[in-house]
Amino acid sequence: MNERFERAVSGLYPGTYNDKVRGWLTERYGEEEARSIWERTKENYLRYLDDLPEMGGKKNGHASAIYGGLLIFALYPALPDQPPIAEMQEFVQGLFMEPFTKLGKVFDLNRSRDMRLINMVFRSVGKRDRKDIKKYPDGFVNVSEPYDKEHHAARYHFTQCPNAEFAKKHGLLHVLPLMCNCDFFGIGEIHGQLIRRGTCGNAALCDYLVVGSENPVAKEYETVTDEGGFLISRRAGKQGEEIT
Repeated sequence: MNERFERAVSGLYPGTYNDKVRGWLTERYGEEEARSIWERTKENYLRYLDDLPEMGGKKNGHASAIYGGLLIFALYPALPDQPPIAEMQEFVQGLFMEPFTKLGKVFDLNRSRDMRLINMVFRSVGKRDRKDIKKYPDGFVNVSEPYDKEHHAARYHFTQCPNAEFAKKHGLLHVLPLMCNCDFFGIGEIHGQLIRRGTCGNAALCDYLVVGSENPVAKEYETVTDEGGFLISRRAGKQGEEIT
């Protein structure tokens, strides 16, 4: 099992993910039970991987998000106590968003040049995604949007997310917020604010409106948790109002 698992996941996501998951399991459940849970997790992962549409493996620009997300999907059903998702959020965002934490030491979205730079990154990723979708039609469908110079805001959205589709197919939609909610944390680590009305798990699309944390636009919105456990944005004090 170990050899088969290691061979299957080689290069799909950072190898540190496995060690960190095992460390979290040991801390929460003790060494003996952690070993048993990890074995079940690996079994789940290999089964899920067999049922995943062709995504290109490590050639896919979103390999860490897709196959790392699959690791979380495999982990949760293996947990004996099925804990509330909120109890796992800090661990999962620490797992996926470490690069943003490091970047935040030198990158600040409250600076105009850094906002322009992240918009360039978003546009570059969008171009790559539109090339990938031709090869892997079940992957991310990325739609770029113009930079909002007036409000210093960068936007784009996904109309298809493989993690959301997998969650719906396998009855794991309640686990999906663990991945989606990380985006709020990650943008926060680079001194920004994510404004999002929904994801592909709870809406028609997953939208990204990113501004600096000190931008007046950021102060117009609050982040709340919907009934499905997803973090969403709404105008402060005005429940249900759409983001324009």
